[in-house]
Amino acid sequence: MLGGVSEILSVLAMVGFSAVALWLLARPPARMAALMPAPRMLTLSAAATALWCAVLALFTPGSSQAMVAQPLRDLAMLGWLATTFWSPGAPMSRPLRLILRMLATICLLTLVLGAAAHWRAGAAAEPWMTPTLTFAAMIVATGGLLIVDSGVRHASAGLRTPVMAVAGGFAMLWAYELNVQLIGALTGKSASTLIQLLPAVVLLMLPTYIVAAMDIGRERMQLSRTAAMRTLILLAVAAYLIVIGLTGAIARLVGGDYAELAQAASLVVALGTGGLLIASARARAWLSVMITKHLFEHRYDYRTEWMRFTATLGQGGGEDDRNLHRRVAKALAELTGSPGALLMLPAAGGGFRVAEQWHWPVDVDADDAALSLRSAFMLQETRHIVDLDAERRGQSDENLAIPDWLIADQRAWVVVPILHFQRMIAVVVLHRPPVSRALDWEDLDVLRIAGQQAASYLAESQSQEALSEARRFDEFNRRFAFIMHDIKNLASQIGLLARNAERHADKPDFRADMVETLKISAGRLSDLLVRLAPRGRGPAAEAGRVLIEPILNDIAAEARPRRALFVGCQTGLSAWGDAESVRQIVQHLVANAIDASDAGTPVQVVAVAEHGRARIDVIDQGSGMTRSFIRDELFKPFVSTKDGGFGLGAFEALQIAQAMGGAIGVESEPGKGSSFTLWLPLADAHEGAGVDARMMKVTSQ
Repeated sequence: MLGGVSEILSVLAMVGFSAVALWLLARPPARMAALMPAPRMLTLSAAATALWCAVLALFTPGSSQAMVAQPLRDLAMLGWLATTFWSPGAPMSRPLRLILRMLATICLLTLVLGAAAHWRAGAAAEPWMTPTLTFAAMIVATGGLLIVDSGVRHASAGLRTPVMAVAGGFAMLWAYELNVQLIGALTGKSASTLIQLLPAVVLLMLPTYIVAAMDIGRERMQLSRTAAMRTLILLAVAAYLIVIGLTGAIARLVGGDYAELAQAASLVVALGTGGLLIASARARAWLSVMITKHLFEHRYDYRTEWMRFTATLGQGGGEDDRNLHRRVAKALAELTGSPGALLMLPAAGGGFRVAEQWHWPVDVDADDAALSLRSAFMLQETRHIVDLDAERRGQSDENLAIPDWLIADQRAWVVVPILHFQRMIAVVVLHRPPVSRALDWEDLDVLRIAGQQAASYLAESQSQEALSEARRFDEFNRRFAFIMHDIKNLASQIGLLARNAERHADKPDFRADMVETLKISAGRLSDLLVRLAPRGRGPAAEAGRVLIEPILNDIAAEARPRRALFVGCQTGLSAWGDAESVRQIVQHLVANAIDASDAGTPVQVVAVAEHGRARIDVIDQGSGMTRSFIRDELFKPFVSTKDGGFGLGAFEALQIAQAMGGAIGVESEPGKGSSFTLWLPLADAHEGAGVDARMMKVTSQ
């Protein structure tokens, strides 16, 4: 029954390849040449295959007649491979050219020898001719597979889908024949069932010729990573079975109980390897790195990785993924195979502090879990993705001021700045993967683009928070509009009372005291009304060179009735910004310092140039603040430690400083006072960043 099926399949293959040969012969040569390097050789290969299938139908697969016709088919296939991979566009190496010539010679010799033996001796030549032709076919199949593999690997960038498909069809046919012949050689018996199925394999090769004849698939064909990985798994299983078969064959030849020993040893090795891959994340990571490094052109499957990255950012899969900051850390970590990540956000006291983590527990209140202002400035200006291993080895070209706690923690692998329109809104620290490796250009490009994508999500989230805050401000203004109306009426009433009392009081001393008191109250209420009224803002002032020393002297003079200030300013220090905005910020910081400290305690204001920026410190010896208050409440609106305070001064000062490209840092401890630092861009960044004590002009106001 199987022989009848094989005969039918052979006839179908003969008809199919004959039709393809005629179809290719009828196609315009110019059109086919644009698609195929050697269209006529492909036509000849289809015709030779059709002739061989005719021999399979007349006789049987595996017969001496089929073995004699097979070299003709192989010779045509090798000719097409030679004209395809041996050209200026896809040059073939010298060893492959030698192999190709050798294979062509073997095909010619076996064709002539087989034809002559059948012509002269007929069936009498079967005993010696069949092993000889089988051995020659094994050599040709092995060499053909080498040529296909090397040619596709070295010339795949310039090959289109039809060429790749036909070459793959050749490889499939040769691989099947080689396996059949190897099984026969190992077992000593002819694999008749597999030989009878040979026409089915030939029919599977027919669509590759049809793809070429239909002029489809002009673009390069490439397996997806999923398909490639599954193919590798199947090949590994096949290799394991082949090794088991060879081991059993050798054990049977040796004799004794070695067959059972070999079977047990193979089972132990297989179970041990499988258990290692299942239990060890490091072993799986190493295998993944090796496969990616040696089998794929790029480390990342960009389509798959980008879809997963976007899906992780866009929506969380569980309860822990509803936090956007955690999703950003998770997405970047999964992109590089890192088992964990930290995400840092701008801290209220300056710099960046760990705000969220993914599979990397860290104490967010710890003093060392932060980036200083200087580190943040350097990362923002250089936009570097920092390889911490290079920093530890001292191979970095930039002084990025990476904090010691990151350098000391060997788990920390990469620092990725999250930039949105040249502004750093977050920093992600990636955990070292199970199999550590050095970063290359592909890692840097992927992390840079992924960071920009994550920055857009974070910026949108911040915009939503700002919109919500703006609505709260609007509600604040509407609510206090009524209060201002009442205060205005009260001020008018008190003023009228003062005027009436001035006319009707009997005792001159009492009248004078009452009038003075009422005038002061009315004045205070009027001042409060002015402070609560919405300010009409004109056009935004343009940034320019601002001398710091005159501003500090003016503020000291204004504050003299309340407190004497100690002012020290580097001579000629100038910042780039708006003078009124700088004055407003320093006034607020000085007022807070006076309010927070006892009478008689000094308040210092010191201004110097440092790290390419202007630094203005306002230092008091007051009650101080806790770390949690600085981090969570100090710069938030509507939060104040003063009785009746609105909590808007520090918030507004920080907003104004950031609008000028600056920042405000805070250092404070309960009972030891506070130090507020205003950072502003220097008007001339090329001026000396150091502070010369001889250039300091210190005055006591």
